[in-house]
Amino acid sequence: MSKPFFKTHFIITILVLCITSALCLSALNDPYTILGINNIATAQEIKKAYKQLAKEWHPDKIQSDGDTEKFIQIKLAYELLSDTDRRQIFDRHGVTDEDTHYLQKKYDYSGYNRFSLDQNEDPFGNRFVIDQDIVLYHKLSVTANYFEKTILPNSAKKVHVVMFYNDWCFKCTRIIGIFEKIKDLLEPLGITFATVNAAHEQSIFRKTGADEVPQLVLILDNQFFLYRDHTFTPQKVVEFIRKKLPFRIVQRVENDNINDFLGGWMDNRVRALIFQPRSLIRLRYLLTAFEFYDRVAFGFVNMNSLQSNNIIARLKINTSLDTVLIFNEDSTNYVASIRMPDIPIQTLIDVVSNNQYLVLPRLSSQAMLESVCPTEWSRPMKRLCVILITDNNKKNDFARVALRDIALNSRYSSKRVRFAYMFKESQPDFIKAISKGSLEKNLLQIVIIWRRDAKLIKYEWVYGLNKNTNVVHESLINSTKNEILNTVKRLLKSSEALNYEALVQKLFNEHSQAFSLLGTIGFMFAVGYILMYFVRAEEENLKAQGHLIENQDQHHINSIPELKLYELRAEKYNGMVRLLKPGCRTLLLITDLKSRNKLIPYFHKAVWPYRKSKTLLFGHMTIEKGLPWFAEILRLSLSTNRNLQVNPRNCVGTVLALNGHRKYFCMYHAKHPESVRGTKRILKITKIVLDTKEDPEVGTFLTKCYSEESEAEANIILEDNLLNSLDNWLVRLFDGRTQKYYINYWPDFSTK
Repeated sequence: MSKPFFKTHFIITILVLCITSALCLSALNDPYTILGINNIATAQEIKKAYKQLAKEWHPDKIQSDGDTEKFIQIKLAYELLSDTDRRQIFDRHGVTDEDTHYLQKKYDYSGYNRFSLDQNEDPFGNRFVIDQDIVLYHKLSVTANYFEKTILPNSAKKVHVVMFYNDWCFKCTRIIGIFEKIKDLLEPLGITFATVNAAHEQSIFRKTGADEVPQLVLILDNQFFLYRDHTFTPQKVVEFIRKKLPFRIVQRVENDNINDFLGGWMDNRVRALIFQPRSLIRLRYLLTAFEFYDRVAFGFVNMNSLQSNNIIARLKINTSLDTVLIFNEDSTNYVASIRMPDIPIQTLIDVVSNNQYLVLPRLSSQAMLESVCPTEWSRPMKRLCVILITDNNKKNDFARVALRDIALNSRYSSKRVRFAYMFKESQPDFIKAISKGSLEKNLLQIVIIWRRDAKLIKYEWVYGLNKNTNVVHESLINSTKNEILNTVKRLLKSSEALNYEALVQKLFNEHSQAFSLLGTIGFMFAVGYILMYFVRAEEENLKAQGHLIENQDQHHINSIPELKLYELRAEKYNGMVRLLKPGCRTLLLITDLKSRNKLIPYFHKAVWPYRKSKTLLFGHMTIEKGLPWFAEILRLSLSTNRNLQVNPRNCVGTVLALNGHRKYFCMYHAKHPESVRGTKRILKITKIVLDTKEDPEVGTFLTKCYSEESEAEANIILEDNLLNSLDNWLVRLFDGRTQKYYINYWPDFSTK
């Protein structure tokens, strides 16, 4: 057959397809069946099936009319399934015809883009496009019970991101697409995502401090951090999570501190070194460090830094790959390593999890006991734990070294036999419970335990070294080793039983500042009594007629009894700040003991026009009493983990407008940038305040260091002029034109 014939035949076939497409489309039943695929097939699978069937049923190969119609069916099925919108309509309604009322004509609305919000005006950084598919929120939605019993407990190890939404929230539907991108980006790294319907679960909504929807909330170790950035993008959210993770979760390691880092295992944690050819550590490593913080201390080495050359040469690191090395007590040799261009998060977690304990860990908490010496009820499968009980001093180091060597050379699996030690001073209750059958006091005590359940243990004592011996002979160590191994071998037999049994309580957590039971009860009673006293004192003060602070002009004060000034103290803190009703604010002047009598009259004069407002309280605070509280609200408003060194002298003359219900405050100060140049966004203000070098008075308002010489060179503002601009600031405050500094919670006010 000649080539012209093929060309003519193919043109005729195309014309037939164009004429009969409408008829065949209505006759198209199930496109998935026609292509021989299932309804969850991907775009690549659909394309592959179409190519294979098109080659098989092409009209050039098969001449019958029925086969031509089959080819048309294949083509139409592929066109339908390759169109995302048409495929979605078919999956929902079974509609294959574009002329039906289910699939209306698609009009071009591109000319209406003039109504979309500008990128800078859109609070979530997206075009004005409505995503109606709110199914993602419903799939991830959790209840209050699940939130309290699962998310909050797990947040001690895992980072959780919760989005609060409402089914009728217009903004919520606009950000579904970007929220899904953030979820797809961060979920593989181990971050757990969930959504909460704010209308149905109002208790959670209030508990987190959220006040609007949509609201993204980060949960770390039972603490809530609200995302308040106006731009909602994956990059901004990742930056937000980085800032909220604990500041010292990963230590910078260089040539000068590598030995201190690797040798610091006395904190009962193994060491993990992360090597990266970049200065910013990856988020996956930070999340892993957060998960294993109580077991593994992570250090970060920037391979591009000149300060890490010796480390790279010493450990023979390939500078083109990400590398993770894990060390135990031996700082010269690592026990595990990973070297890859891009280390998968699951591989990283598996390696760290399998090497998260020292060769001889210290039983410093109940969680450590549960991990090192797990329970096992079955006698044939019993797990033994050899525990050395020593004093917390260097005299017993030789015994710990000896037992560590025994553990390293042990032929038993760690699943059946584990070695550990315990400080006698830290766990007196546990040691007292197993004191039956203990050996002579001059011998080091070694006990082998089998935990039947959380409280019941069986145990047997083993003869150890003489702890009063100054020189330890190798023969004594070998005899102790043989005694331990022979006892372990005997006790592992299912027919053998341990000599003693005891009921024990949970171990004391050496890493926390916990109280004993008696001390806790006494503390609770003391706190209850103090709180009752404060409540009564506050009630009496609010009921009694308020009096103004004495100053140099007593006659002037007595002539204006309508305006009451309250001093902010611990007993009045709740009434003036935390328990303020919605819409109420407290105007607070900060002074010191020297300037109080001089500044209060100026403050009184400035707020006098607002004295009749029922939504305002007026007060003052001495910086000597309130400096820790003031520094803390500044730190919370800046969303930083570092401790701010606030110069109390430059805080004098500051006026705060506190909104206790909505958790924000506005600030006035004569040298504050807002008072000088007008309203700026908080981050820009903060950078200007911290970085400026032109005016030392501005620099010392929130400085890292304070210099008397720099103050002498500055244009000092006299105390009489500190409140000169307060009148104008109050006008802007009540017009809503002052900057609001949001915080997550109101910190405690010290009673000292």
